[in-house]
Amino acid sequence: MLEQALRWIEKDGGLDARIVFLGDYVDRGPDSQKVLDLLIHGQKLGCNWVFLKGNHDRMFDWFLQTPSRSDPHLFIDHSWLHERLGGQNTLKSYGLHFKNRCRFYELHSAALDAVPKNHHEFLTNCQLSYESKDLYFCHAGIRPGVALQSQSEEDLLWIRDEFHNFRRQHDKIIVHGHTPLNAATHYNNRINLDSGSGYGQSLTAAVFEGTDCYILSDKGRMQLFPKN
Repeated sequence: MLEQALRWIEKDGGLDARIVFLGDYVDRGPDSQKVLDLLIHGQKLGCNWVFLKGNHDRMFDWFLQTPSRSDPHLFIDHSWLHERLGGQNTLKSYGLHFKNRCRFYELHSAALDAVPKNHHEFLTNCQLSYESKDLYFCHAGIRPGVALQSQSEEDLLWIRDEFHNFRRQHDKIIVHGHTPLNAATHYNNRINLDSGSGYGQSLTAAVFEGTDCYILSDKGRMQLFPKN
């Protein structure tokens, strides 16, 4: 899906088109390692790409730290390795297979050996946000009433209800993912591009001209209009 989306973007905007990736490169499928390989390869080639950090990217980053860290947003009986969160699938993509009775320090040590150092560095160095004249890009959303330059990392990676339920305009249109939908949706003050690719649905690639949003496909552009 990712390679197809990149082909659509190249066809629409050329080889030097700026691409802003909204995060969650891992945990959502069997090919996390290949996804990071592709993104890092593009980075080395000097592609005009911006990588934003998702909450799952941070969980993987923190797992690889010494000592390993757990995200405080998780339920107390969950960890990144919980089957609902995808950490096991990510480690399997690096060739790690383990049983539930495996001790944490053993798995952590094996992961440090299996995951290339440049993969960990990539995750650590992903940006939290990116903005243009009219648009503000982040993984999850922003906290209403807080200046864009003062948004916290926790909100940019995790926020949902307070952001989704806010109907008034922000300083810029917020472009985000994090909460999967059946299709990309324009809410007037924000645009959610998460169309559920991590759950077997499509991956959305969009192009912006000012505040106008167009969804790309094999057929070219289709404008995404705000919901009534």
